[in-house]
Amino acid sequence: MTWPVPEWLIRRIGGTPGRHIAVSGTLNFRDTGGYPVTGGGVTAWRRLLRSDGLHRIDGNGLGLLGSLGLRTVLDLRTREETQIAPSPLDELAQAGALTMHVSLVGEDFDALPAELADIYDFFIDMRGAAIAAAIRSLARPGALPALVHCTAGKDRTGVVVAFALAAAGVPDEFVAADYALSSLYLDPAHTPTIGMVQESTGLGERLTAALLASPPDLIIRAIDRARRRAGSVADYLIEHGVTCAELTALRSGLVAEGEDHDDGD
Repeated sequence: MTWPVPEWLIRRIGGTPGRHIAVSGTLNFRDTGGYPVTGGGVTAWRRLLRSDGLHRIDGNGLGLLGSLGLRTVLDLRTREETQIAPSPLDELAQAGALTMHVSLVGEDFDALPAELADIYDFFIDMRGAAIAAAIRSLARPGALPALVHCTAGKDRTGVVVAFALAAAGVPDEFVAADYALSSLYLDPAHTPTIGMVQESTGLGERLTAALLASPPDLIIRAIDRARRRAGSVADYLIEHGVTCAELTALRSGLVAEGEDHDDGD
């Protein structure tokens, strides 16, 4: 798929009330609700959320997290990142959330290519089992509401959320528009943003402004790569260990009856 995602669609979903959640200490915390699903329905609000790192969250932020009723916090960072910037695990547990760790990179960043597009190819080609493990954690009984996060909340989180939405039946243009919203909150031209992310990741100075970009065609390319390998996103996930029952449970948990009536502009 090579067609561009329309700017009006990105603006529309980005401006939907409740999309971005102002959790103090985070930059890129948002909800994936309200997207249409093939076959009917929409993604439910406050079921699948996504964010950057949680290590800067203060008491007010923790209070807001507690009000979301999270049952799962899926941390996609490496062990090194969790040591550099530890999440408030005790507080999350006290609020009823189980923190699960699945490193989408592996043990460290040494195996990652330098270019962003090549990093996504690496995820699809070499880390399918990790992507599947992340999806399985979201399909567990009682797993939702869930928060998926990494350090910036863009690439690893972007891939896992994109595959969860695609597996649930969300059309590609909405999956890509959701992914592209990171550009609103992780502005590569805003130097302090780069510094804040650099200091909490094992990439350090390797994390440049170019790596903070989130062009929608990049996630579409990743989804297409998975489809070329397996036939569909669901088949790709099944090939790497997700069961049909888990995919059904994921869709059931994420999709609500309803219709998206906003036609854009």
